[in-house]
Amino acid sequence: MLVISIQSQVVHGHVGNSAAVHAIQAEGVNVAAVPTTLLSNHPRYPTLRGRVLDAGFVADLLTGVEERDLVDEAAVLVTGYLGSPDNAVVVADFVERALSRNSKLIYLCDPVIGDDGRIYVADGILDLVRHRLLPAAHLVTPNQFELEMLSGVTIADTDSLRAAAAGLAGHRRIDVVATGCALADTPAGQVETILCADGQLSRFATPRLPIRPYGTGDLLTALIAAHLAKGAAIEAAVRLAAETIFAVLVRTQQAGSAEMCLVPLPASGR
Repeated sequence: MLVISIQSQVVHGHVGNSAAVHAIQAEGVNVAAVPTTLLSNHPRYPTLRGRVLDAGFVADLLTGVEERDLVDEAAVLVTGYLGSPDNAVVVADFVERALSRNSKLIYLCDPVIGDDGRIYVADGILDLVRHRLLPAAHLVTPNQFELEMLSGVTIADTDSLRAAAAGLAGHRRIDVVATGCALADTPAGQVETILCADGQLSRFATPRLPIRPYGTGDLLTALIAAHLAKGAAIEAAVRLAAETIFAVLVRTQQAGSAEMCLVPLPASGR
């Protein structure tokens, strides 16, 4: 079992592959982690060191992935934070080659674009995600704001969520896991992770805690990928991932930590 994970990496904290690698390995799944950025910490800290990696360098690493036949071995391919439009093009080219080479490969696209009503990626990435990555994806994991940006639909209730998910799919099936949802009928004090598959909704609500550590979406995506790699059905994969995320957040709140407390990662239910 192998997941190929292409996204950011940080020295301090748990975002991108710095959240995904441990989570995937803790589920007993191997991971081939390819960085798109190498930073000292999440960009929302007062200072930031490191840089977005050069697209040629990322392309070279991905060529190495292909040369080691990891595409043939992989069950799931994950893409997340891309860093630059040039990186987005390189990654999109790799995704297309990988899916052509391995017809059983599941492509899980985490369309990292923004949150809290603002876009925080470089100009051009939104369009590349919309026009290159989404058409290739089997499953996408946007937060509510990203789903609205990609679909052009304002989400307020289950009908508009279904419409937004359908807007991503066009004439093909894409399962959508919308994270951080607060709909008109979401119980007060709770937040939902909602799977939309074939127009049917599976809703997983947890108490909303008074903390906002970085990387929860990256961790959720990684856990879903790990469960899918082990053969779980999509609904079970999302449920198990949501349960683990909540357990991590409870422990993080108890520790008073600004970063998620991942070690040890809570065991998933089976």
